[in-house]
Amino acid sequence: MLAHIKDIIKEAKKGGYAVGAFNVHGLESILGVAQAALRAKSPAIIQVSEGAIKYMGLKPVTHLVTTVAKNIASKVPIALHLDHGKSLDSVFGCIQAGFSSVHIDASHLPLDENIALTKQVVEFGHSKNVWVQGEVGAIVGGHGDLGGKLSNIPIAKLDEVIKFVKDTKVDTIAAAIGTAHGVYDNEDINIPLLRDIKNKTKKVFVLHGGSGINEEKIKMAIQEGVNIINIGSDIKIAFCQTLVELCRKNPKETDPRNLLTPTIKAIEDVVVKHMELFGSANQVDIQDIQT
Repeated sequence: MLAHIKDIIKEAKKGGYAVGAFNVHGLESILGVAQAALRAKSPAIIQVSEGAIKYMGLKPVTHLVTTVAKNIASKVPIALHLDHGKSLDSVFGCIQAGFSSVHIDASHLPLDENIALTKQVVEFGHSKNVWVQGEVGAIVGGHGDLGGKLSNIPIAKLDEVIKFVKDTKVDTIAAAIGTAHGVYDNEDINIPLLRDIKNKTKKVFVLHGGSGINEEKIKMAIQEGVNIINIGSDIKIAFCQTLVELCRKNPKETDPRNLLTPTIKAIEDVVVKHMELFGSANQVDIQDIQT
């Protein structure tokens, strides 16, 4: 069922677990995440990037997620979120389309400009009962990258994060604390910085770049108060590796459904694994939810 992200996070904070925010890029990944949530009895955040919206269209992806949440995952809460919105047009468009949460990513701008732009989104978002996520310290890397090292992984400055949160009044905060988009050998989580941000801001913290991070570090981060963990690359990798292998083994196949159906299960399995790691699995009593 489609739910507001604030209700999902309220329960996560009470239960001491994190909720996965899973990037989708088509019907197969939407189905994979929804089926995983039902199988794991877990809440989930389905999030789309501007690239995914460009590929699928805003109205189609909104209707797809809404329909799948209503019919496939009717017994578990699913929230719809915009990930890394760079322009006001895309952010405001998602707010108008019915997303319960949007991410305005102006982290590439000077801090004062980042604050000014984010404040605009917060003002409009709150008028529509929509949560807003802001970001300090750009999260580097490339979605779907697998292996290797990054030459430089930025780290956010604590004083800037504190000022940003105070001035913008965002609902959730993302900050660069050592992770990256993609899967790299030198990613890490700066636990002391995370602890300081949580203690000083008291805000819902969103860990970006959750794919490929050591599981023990993920557990430590959740203990320190990480509430949402973004997973994108692991979903892309599961989809693409499964599809490529099937195409190689079945070069004469002409029915796309036969090639694409196994990718749904591959994504489902990856998402369930993350839900179990995050502690969100078995947090929904599906017997108490009316279909």
